[in-house]
Amino acid sequence: MKKTKSNKAWFLVLPVFILVAFSAIVPLMTVVNYSIQDIFGATRYFVGVEWYREILNDSRLQDSLVRQFVFSGSVLLIEVPLGIAVALMMPKAGKWSVVTLLVLALPLLVPLNVVGTIWQIFGRADIGLFGWGLNALGMDYNYAANPMDAWFTVLLMDVWHWTSLIALLCYSGLRAIPDAYYQAASIDRASNWAVFRYIQLPKLKSVLLIGILLRFMDSFMIYTEPFVLTGGGPGNSTTFLSQALTKMAVGQFDIGPAGAFSIIYFLIILLVSWLFYTAMTHGDSK
Repeated sequence: MKKTKSNKAWFLVLPVFILVAFSAIVPLMTVVNYSIQDIFGATRYFVGVEWYREILNDSRLQDSLVRQFVFSGSVLLIEVPLGIAVALMMPKAGKWSVVTLLVLALPLLVPLNVVGTIWQIFGRADIGLFGWGLNALGMDYNYAANPMDAWFTVLLMDVWHWTSLIALLCYSGLRAIPDAYYQAASIDRASNWAVFRYIQLPKLKSVLLIGILLRFMDSFMIYTEPFVLTGGGPGNSTTFLSQALTKMAVGQFDIGPAGAFSIIYFLIILLVSWLFYTAMTHGDSK
C-alpha cells in the first residue's frame, strides 16, 4: 500500500514563522524607510542614497569599521587556538571532567554589563588586582588614559569571557570521535601531533566553523562590555561600530544617517554569515 506524504505538521509551526517574520521584517523596513528620507519635524523629504554615500565617505565610521575587523580578527586568532588547547587538556571522564566543565561555563553565565564592571574594577591601578600587579612590575598601565592599554584590556576581557565557548564546543567534538580512530592510531604508533593533525582536527572542522561563526558575529556586534569598561575611549580607540551607531542614532538623533548605517552594518554581517555558511556546506559536501 502506497503511503501518502502529509505536510500538515508545518501548520503547527506556521504561527511561529509568521511572528518571527513580522518582528524581523517590519523593523527592517522601518529602518530602510528612514535611511532614504530626511526628516524635519513632521516633514519628510526623499533623499535616495544620499545618507548611504555620506556614511561610506565618513572617515570616523571607516576607522570604526577597520577597528572592528581588527578586533574580531584578533579575537579569533587568540580564542580559537586557545579553546582547542584547553579542550585537548581537559579530562575525558570522571569527576574532574565535570568540575572542569562547570569552571569553564562560569564566564559564559556572567551578564555582559557585569563583565564590563568586573574588568573595570579589575584593571584599576589603585584597587584592581590586574592593574595594580602590572604597575608593581614596573609597567605604566592605565586603560583609562592609554589607548593601547585600553585596547589590550578590552581584548583580554573578551578572551576571558568567550574562550570557554570555543573550548566547550571543541570538547564536545572531541568526545564524539569514535575510539576506533584512536585504536588505529595506537596500532600505527602515531605521535600525538599526528593524531591531532589527521584525526582530531579534521573531525573538529564542522564544530570549529560553527564556533568561529558565532564568535565572529558576536565580536562584530560587541557593545556592552567596552561601553561599560572604557566608554569607547580614550578618544575613539575602543569605539566599535555598534557604539558609533548608538552615538549617531541616540546621542545625535541623526535618524536618516543612522538608518543607512544600520543597513550597511546589517549587510556586512549578512555577507560574512553567507561566507561562513558557504564554507560550512562546501566542507560537508566533500
